[in-house]
Amino acid sequence: MLRQGNVLGIFPEGTRSPDGRLYRGRPGVAKLALDAGATVVPVGLVGTERVQPIGARLPRIGPRVGPRIEVRVGKPLDLSPWRDGPADSRVLREITAALMHEIQALTGQEYVGRYAPRRLESHERA
Repeated sequence: MLRQGNVLGIFPEGTRSPDGRLYRGRPGVAKLALDAGATVVPVGLVGTERVQPIGARLPRIGPRVGPRIEVRVGKPLDLSPWRDGPADSRVLREITAALMHEIQALTGQEYVGRYAPRRLESHERA
């Protein structure tokens, strides 16, 4: 699909943020991009909590949702330094870190250098 020039959107965190912060990305995006020779374009979404608040099971739809979600698109990442070498875990982490840095710059979210938990415990939500 990617080798044919099609577009694929992937959320590198692997899950929704449980608290609105930006968590460490998983290396799947980097692996796919290197294997397929694809371009990686960082995209940041701002305002998603208005449509589906943290902890809500279903999104709120309709005219009363409020301001719209903002989609911020960055410049494509230059993967040329990594294209000719081995796609080992170090390389995948470097690319993923660069991607997450660009997303953080687009959204202004606080960055957390660990993987997002599946969900916050009830005492952590308060």
